[in-house]
Amino acid sequence: MKSTCALAALMLLFLLASPSEAVISCSDVINDLRPCISYLVNGNGKPPAACCSGASALASAASTAADKKAACDCIKSTSQKLNVKAQLAQDLPGNCGIKLPFTVSANTDCSKIA
Repeated sequence: MKSTCALAALMLLFLLASPSEAVISCSDVINDLRPCISYLVNGNGKPPAACCSGASALASAASTAADKKAACDCIKSTSQKLNVKAQLAQDLPGNCGIKLPFTVSANTDCSKIA
């Protein structure tokens, strides 16, 4: 009986959870991309391996449309505050061998990410 109640409660929580809410937080995004900050602000050439590892982890973690929008919003606002080099930010996914569903740019409209 206890397992049936627990299962019912778990299913109820699952049904009540909004599928459109982002699971990824801006602090998650920042933690993943922290090794990239120095490179994006002062660097040139190829990003360090730790940066690419973090960017790859972020790309894997942002699996839903809501997660991708949240990551985009966070990256966009944080990059403006840190004054990152726009070209390095745009080139980062390609230089790390990952794909993002949006261009890293101050002009990206994060609300249009599907």
